[in-house]
Amino acid sequence: MAITKVFDIANRSLAVYRRAMDITSHNIANINNPNFSRQKIIFASDFTDLSSGIVWGNGVKIGDVLRYRDNFIESQSRIMNAKYNDSRRQSELITNIEKFFSEPSDLGLGNMIGKFFNSFSELAASPASNPLRTSVLNAATNLSSKINTLNKSLNDVKDNIKLEFNDKVKSINHLLVQINQINKDIKSQQVKKISTNDLMDHRDGLLKDLSKLVNINVTTASDNTVSVSIGGSFAVDSYHITEFEMVDDNGYLSMKMKGGTNSVILTDGEMNALSSVYSSKVTSYQQKLDKIVNTIVNEVNKIHKTGYSKTTPPQTGLNFFEEYKDGVLRINQLLVKDPNLIAISSDGTLGNGDLALRISEIIDKKLIDNSTIMEYYTTLINEIGNDGLLNKNLSEANQLVLDQLEQQKQISSGVSLDEEMTNVLQFQRSYEASAKLIKVSDELLRTILELV
Repeated sequence: MAITKVFDIANRSLAVYRRAMDITSHNIANINNPNFSRQKIIFASDFTDLSSGIVWGNGVKIGDVLRYRDNFIESQSRIMNAKYNDSRRQSELITNIEKFFSEPSDLGLGNMIGKFFNSFSELAASPASNPLRTSVLNAATNLSSKINTLNKSLNDVKDNIKLEFNDKVKSINHLLVQINQINKDIKSQQVKKISTNDLMDHRDGLLKDLSKLVNINVTTASDNTVSVSIGGSFAVDSYHITEFEMVDDNGYLSMKMKGGTNSVILTDGEMNALSSVYSSKVTSYQQKLDKIVNTIVNEVNKIHKTGYSKTTPPQTGLNFFEEYKDGVLRINQLLVKDPNLIAISSDGTLGNGDLALRISEIIDKKLIDNSTIMEYYTTLINEIGNDGLLNKNLSEANQLVLDQLEQQKQISSGVSLDEEMTNVLQFQRSYEASAKLIKVSDELLRTILELV
């Protein structure tokens, strides 16, 4: 073997181990990057030469730079990420809704309903008492205020959800644009024989962010580009991007392709949480609340309008409540201005309070789905509490699975500082040995020249 050949092999070796040190340094620098996948250099023998019937080796070369990533774990992580963020966001939203009802407390709607009917019971014992009549109106005002506040709070929740949903649709569109661009960059770099490992790490991070929002399906092509669908609807690949938009169809919140007609099927992710709470949960709570309030209004008015007021002459045919419309309960303003118009006498005599007693007994009658008003209201509160608790438990269970998948991902893809420092020492020694080989070759060449 010619001495120049030794120089060439040693020089190539220096370049390879310098590159190996670069990759190891890159691993160490990204040890705290959650989206980074450990990279490993694969050494291979360079092509051999045949000269004078002898096979000469050409030293070492870089065979490949592997990216350690378990695609199955990555896929499962995206699925569980969507499930976790769905249950977590639903739990947060429903827990906030539960606070509006202030149960159990003196400020809760249940206590307000009880005080309202109790005020009629007290008035029945002393029908001519102006303070007790005022007490009835105060209880009715407190009840009305609580109901109006509850409905406003629930409507505010829906408005805020709608705004958040629209913002997240924009975030989805932005993520899809980035994924499409990375797909293009990967194809371009592969043509130039440039490593695409860091690009794929970045793209996996974007896919993780996307799976937080919606349920996605990812298909990887042979050229390492991906095709993504959302709820069965095409979203992005290397050539095309779908732009999505929010749609509120008769109270059902969803998203669809811009210009399309069919809604995306959302099953998991924050978008599904927002859609479910907006379209189903809050609507259900409002319908049950409306049923309670309408029952109170109808039953109280039905009795009250048959009674006679305390005025001279006595008046009849008066409703206690003016109306319940668009979530607002209004008391008859004539009664508010003159409590004597509260009609609780069944025969027009001053000391008669029969109807006040009958109104107070409404609370004990099974008027809603074979339940009393308070039983039905308790069912509503339990439903809200159970919805929140169910999603809280699901969130915690999904978090455990997600944590386990993350641990498995770290085992396969994470950077071990101990391992990398061992590689640093190994590659450093190899680099020093290659440098020493050059020095030895130089000395041999110098000896030959001196002989000449």
